[in-house]
Amino acid sequence: MTTVRLNPSDNVVSFDTDALVVGIHTGPEGLRAAPGAEGLDEALGGRLAATLDAVGVKGKPGEIAKVPTFGALTAPLLVVVGLGDAPGGDYDPETLRRAAGVATRALAGTARVALALPAASAEQAGALALGGLLGAYSFTKYRTGEQQVVPVSELTVLSGADGAEAAVERASTVAASVSLVRDLVNTPPSDLWPSRFAEIAEQTGTEVGLSVEVLDETALKEGGYGGIVAVGQGSVNPPRLVRLAYSHPEAAKTVAFVGKGITFDSGGLSLKPTTSMDWMKSDMGGAGAVFGALVAIARLGLKVNAVGYLCLAENMPSGTAQRPSDVFTSFAGKTVEVLDTDAEGRLVLIDGIARAGQDDPDLIVDIATLTGAQIVALGWRTAGVMANDDALREEVVAVAGEQGEAAWGMPLPEELRKGLDSPVADIANLHPERFGGMLTAGIFLREFVPDGVKWAHIDMAGPAFNKGEPHGYTPKGGTGAITRTLVGIAERYAG
Repeated sequence: MTTVRLNPSDNVVSFDTDALVVGIHTGPEGLRAAPGAEGLDEALGGRLAATLDAVGVKGKPGEIAKVPTFGALTAPLLVVVGLGDAPGGDYDPETLRRAAGVATRALAGTARVALALPAASAEQAGALALGGLLGAYSFTKYRTGEQQVVPVSELTVLSGADGAEAAVERASTVAASVSLVRDLVNTPPSDLWPSRFAEIAEQTGTEVGLSVEVLDETALKEGGYGGIVAVGQGSVNPPRLVRLAYSHPEAAKTVAFVGKGITFDSGGLSLKPTTSMDWMKSDMGGAGAVFGALVAIARLGLKVNAVGYLCLAENMPSGTAQRPSDVFTSFAGKTVEVLDTDAEGRLVLIDGIARAGQDDPDLIVDIATLTGAQIVALGWRTAGVMANDDALREEVVAVAGEQGEAAWGMPLPEELRKGLDSPVADIANLHPERFGGMLTAGIFLREFVPDGVKWAHIDMAGPAFNKGEPHGYTPKGGTGAITRTLVGIAERYAG
């Protein structure tokens, strides 16, 4: 695992490291080094821009070049990362996070890496640390021999800014939680079934000081958690509900997070096509984000009360599986007709949302890889945010943006509610029309929010799993999406 440290040195020429990372800007007068690389061009005999130009470097964001220093610097390797046009004011933290992430991804196998990128403030230093750590992530549990990937072992952020040490420590804590979530999402479902996930949550949660309660299949049936039971009844691996709680003696507010935790989603009897099933190990990403966020909140010691619910089940077809047209009674007491067993995530969430209302929270946020419609509407990298309160929706979107996670506010059109009417139950789990599927899923969830409680729903079906090439600090596979947003929400509500 990569460790990070802070060093106030501003002498990049003689800094002892295996690879030195600097930024480069593009502009009408050609390439120029970004702040943090002072004295570098002089040490290289004024040849930096010409050398980069000769190998085709344009300075575009995300562009990277490795240049041997031939003894001109203490570091044997100089790594140049494009930052685009020079900003008119302060550097955007996300630009710095991505630049650091690109560099550490490209330097896998390098023992020591120093980031001499712009870090004039604590926020910038923290951004570099977080991006660098996330970029250095690798999932190697199932690789052997030459297939092993060795990440950067030591990352140094060169900054003397006031408050930088605390910012780097926070970044280290958050990065560890995001990496934890990535590991869980990347783990094959044969090694991560509901009770195993619950065991991991109980062990790690206890270690960081969380109180942990686990409801097994018997307790779920006796407690009236009809949605979780219905989804999990087709699998040999029974469902679980995990409650994680963190409290602070000076806290004035309580936040509750509810995560969809389908450890594998076959679609149930409404079976998915094969091409839509091979990455469904990621369908527990919402529960993963809640788990990771609660761990980070505890480690950071935030002055807030936080409760997390992991709604865990495996959605499988079998002789005991729920059938289309079945009806169950949810924890909230409402009956639900199941028209499609592949619309199962919302069924486990409604039990978690209703249960979270008993914690008297100031807000409930549920997080889920809920609909393919989210990907159709917003693509693979942008989550959809819906809420029963417009101000809360915009607040969640704003926090996500601050944390570097793309999100977009979406409506809950009232005219879509009628499509969820059922002739035999209080509500159906699916709208008969395929259009607006992300929105109707949100409308369905809203029906189970306790009266008077502010609630937001984050659909991150696309952002939770990167099926394409790595980019910035985001690897292929599990991304740990929305974990940082939940930590940011907790920080905003902390006293």
